[in-house]
Amino acid sequence: MEDYQSLIKGGHNFCSVSTSLSPILSHYSKADVIVALDDRSYIKHKGELAQGGILIYNSDTVKNPAASHIGVPLTTFAKPYPNVELRLGIGAIAALAVATNTTKDELKTIIGEQYRDVDNNVKYAFEIYDYLEAKLDHKFVLERGQSQKAVLSGNEAIALGGVAGGVDLFFAYPMTPASSILHFLAAHNDEFGIGVVHPENEIAVINMAIGASSVGLKTMVASSGGGFALMEEALSLAGMTEVPVLAVLSSRPGPSTGVPTYTEQGDLYFAINQGHGEFPRIVASPSTHEESFYITAELLALAWEFQTVAILLTEKHLSESRKTFEIDFSKTKFAEYLKHTEGKYLRYKITDDGISPLLFPPTDEVVKFSSYEHDEYGLSTEDPDMISKMHEKRFRKEQSLVSKLRTMKTVNVFNENDTGETSPIIFTYGSTTMSVLEAVRFAGIPATVVQPIYLEPFPEWELQKYKERKTIVVEQSVRGSFEQLLMEKAQIKTDNHIRKYDGRAFEVDELAAQLKEVSR
Repeated sequence: MEDYQSLIKGGHNFCSVSTSLSPILSHYSKADVIVALDDRSYIKHKGELAQGGILIYNSDTVKNPAASHIGVPLTTFAKPYPNVELRLGIGAIAALAVATNTTKDELKTIIGEQYRDVDNNVKYAFEIYDYLEAKLDHKFVLERGQSQKAVLSGNEAIALGGVAGGVDLFFAYPMTPASSILHFLAAHNDEFGIGVVHPENEIAVINMAIGASSVGLKTMVASSGGGFALMEEALSLAGMTEVPVLAVLSSRPGPSTGVPTYTEQGDLYFAINQGHGEFPRIVASPSTHEESFYITAELLALAWEFQTVAILLTEKHLSESRKTFEIDFSKTKFAEYLKHTEGKYLRYKITDDGISPLLFPPTDEVVKFSSYEHDEYGLSTEDPDMISKMHEKRFRKEQSLVSKLRTMKTVNVFNENDTGETSPIIFTYGSTTMSVLEAVRFAGIPATVVQPIYLEPFPEWELQKYKERKTIVVEQSVRGSFEQLLMEKAQIKTDNHIRKYDGRAFEVDELAAQLKEVSR
């Protein structure tokens, strides 16, 4: 978990890293090892040291350290080298290496792979290593697993899922916490064989994506709440023109600029009600990094099958946290669509399922996408009968989408076979699911965890069996938008809820205690 402030320079930045040989879904607040480079870091985090833990601090900057903590003059050691302030980060790596019983050879390899100015960095790191090794009376030995896995962020998993699903073009204007999708795809666009475009603003982003989709290119866009608000009018354009677009909405606390580099789930209704007018919308929110990969490809496929807007709703907690996991590219959905094969082409042909065949240039046929209400050819119309028919066509398409979702996995259910019928049901969604699952496991709470993956259309048919059970809703929203959605769409009344809205993800031990309390 990476915690940083929205500042060019300064502020307090830190990472929390939790490791295990068995699956782990969220970071823990209590740390066995803490390395503090300045007095602010020391004051903020000294209370988070686990019993028996090691706290190493920069004795050149920390003013009133506890006697049990271990000081190292990191700044003094760094002075003979260029870029003294930047060098301190290497000191932290060296201190962590000693505390976790990492050898000097392994430390040298890490520095060589990750940093520049390798000779100076290695020399400095070894000085810190030798100084600390004599002072530590115990160390934490990290067990090694059987295989090596990549450490990926949620945004990188989303980007890879888009590529696996067949994305041709990605458009974005940077906006935290969605920005790293753009950065990652731009860095690897040649390897992936896709186009990556950074237009002048979010309005250009969505309009260029719609234009590209209208000539047969599979497109994807990404932004946060403020940028997504600028896209909203054009998302309605995609609804009317029936052009498939996949849009990623990575939430942060709002409204307006909000708290740009932190997490929240306040955009739920904003996502499911995107655009004006009535047209089919698809919204899904993955729970984990692994699920992000598969859901991205799945949403792209649905957008093209039903020729509409699909939105992947996530949050900073998943977008920017990193995790090891395995993905199977053979399990991904690849975007396909209904093709026009013969006869006169009708872009908006009225069909039983509401889905019209697609045809793209070059062709001798006339292909007309229209933002105005239109007839089957795409010609503008104000005829009342045709307006009604086109409304009904788009509504049938929405009904066809619901029928499709009924054949798919739209809800994740965890621990259902391990708990009795009297145990509570914990409802959650999105990245909060990771926190809930880890808290339930940590505390040994006998509860079934239910996470709707799809939020629009809402899979109420999967949730009816839980209506009479004791229910707890966990979400990151001050108004309880997910709790409201459960009641509105599935008539599920909540017995208790746990809400967090300070911009930080749930802490495992804190959430576990809250769940124990409301589960009684």
